[in-house]
Amino acid sequence: MTKSEFQQILATLQMQWEDLKVKLNLDGLKKDLTFLQNEQNTPGFWDTPDEAQKISQKASQKETQLTKWDTLEQNLNGLLEMASEASEAELIDFIPELLQLETKVKEARTATLLDGEYDTYNALLTLHVGNGGQDAEDFCQMLQRMYLRWADNQGFKATILEESSTDDGLRSCLINIKGVMVYGLLRSEHGVHRLIRLSPFNAKSLRQTSFARVEVIPEIESKDELVIDPSDLRIDVFRSGGAGGQSVNTTDSAVRITYLPINLVVTCQNEKSQHQNKDAAMKVLRSRLAQLKAEQKAAELNELRGDILDNSFGSQIRTYTLQPYKLVKDHRTDYEENQPDKVFNGKLKGFIESYLSQ
Repeated sequence: MTKSEFQQILATLQMQWEDLKVKLNLDGLKKDLTFLQNEQNTPGFWDTPDEAQKISQKASQKETQLTKWDTLEQNLNGLLEMASEASEAELIDFIPELLQLETKVKEARTATLLDGEYDTYNALLTLHVGNGGQDAEDFCQMLQRMYLRWADNQGFKATILEESSTDDGLRSCLINIKGVMVYGLLRSEHGVHRLIRLSPFNAKSLRQTSFARVEVIPEIESKDELVIDPSDLRIDVFRSGGAGGQSVNTTDSAVRITYLPINLVVTCQNEKSQHQNKDAAMKVLRSRLAQLKAEQKAAELNELRGDILDNSFGSQIRTYTLQPYKLVKDHRTDYEENQPDKVFNGKLKGFIESYLSQ
């Protein structure tokens, strides 16, 4: 790469960044952070711990965003200054930094696409086993691991609120993922996923197709956003199932809440106390009811959640092929990855960005 080419790429990135700064509304973000920090410094702020924790979490998220974009701008300006003085030979050492800046600017462009009503919210991700027997149960568990790894790679906090396990994998699982713009990023994952491979459960190692459905909804934490009449609820307490040990609560504190008007059931068993499980289950219930309410008003039913499709042929949004070749393809965007192992280890960035761009 010549010096003029290096500088041209940098100049293009600088122009793109100046445009993105306006769309990211960094001034508004700074004002929001200042307001939240002033709230935190108000006397008696921690007198209401639940509300204080929410405000602190929002402030932390906005501070993380600002730090990320400030660092990008500083690195871009620093490289621009250095490139004007360095020789062509010296610039070779800075090519990795240039490529990293290209990636960061692309992330900023993706962030500008997260402007939906709920994109800033945390997310509730549910996995449901589909057609395919033992392979489908195993596939469901593979997807659980994929999303947990993705969350960890992003620095997000993922908590399994409820899961129904089998000897071969999972029937279902509910995961709460908290972080910056989680729902906005994860809504691309909603839909039916398909796996094609040589079955480890078949003595003849025949090729098997299996399915799992991923449901993603925004987490509605505030009780004021949706008021629920206590008389519409039936609350049951039971002993949680599973293998026990550290990963599963084995006391009689798991909670099942049924919203009687539409017989909607939510369960939480991860927390240590009945009270914590009840609070977590109520968050899930509020989120599901808010989602249903939004769907009723939406012109298109798939605006938030997507159509409810059968976990079977013809309805998949993505196919993970391990045999006779290796490929993961999103059928909505035609985006592909030819290394499924990396995808199952949480490499979802390309799929998410292509979905948002489309």
